[in-house]
Amino acid sequence: MEHKSYTFLEIKQKLVNYCVYQDRCHQEVAQKMRDFLLIPEAKDEILLYLMKENYLNEERFARSYIRGKFYMKSWGRNKIRNHLKFKGVPEKLINSCFNEIDEEDYQKTLTKLYHNYYEKIKGAQEYQKKSKTITYLLSKGFEYEEITQVIKTLGGE
Repeated sequence: MEHKSYTFLEIKQKLVNYCVYQDRCHQEVAQKMRDFLLIPEAKDEILLYLMKENYLNEERFARSYIRGKFYMKSWGRNKIRNHLKFKGVPEKLINSCFNEIDEEDYQKTLTKLYHNYYEKIKGAQEYQKKSKTITYLLSKGFEYEEITQVIKTLGGE
């Protein structure tokens, strides 16, 4: 396959566009740079430029990622944290950004998910329904303590 060669400025512009389209983390930008055969100095220069001009902002990325995965996909904190870690976002930064999720919204979402999933399970005994629902919520990334709290609140204990 023939590779089109780009000038340094064209590559820089492509990476600006990549960051403008949606918030990116450093790892995603580094991965994208591998598509272009750049010398390390050129990569560093582009990275610095993207950060200086605020196209690349790891905190902004983490915050919008957390909001999106919680409010759009109803993921719990554990799943969000693991995915951000996998993207190379530092744990300290992840923890400082979790205030993007309103605590009340977190509880409401967890309660709603519990209720909806629990009601869908047919032909199982009480404890099986509860156990399946807990497993489902753990897979969505919710904390076990939070789940058991919801069960207590719903009068299931």
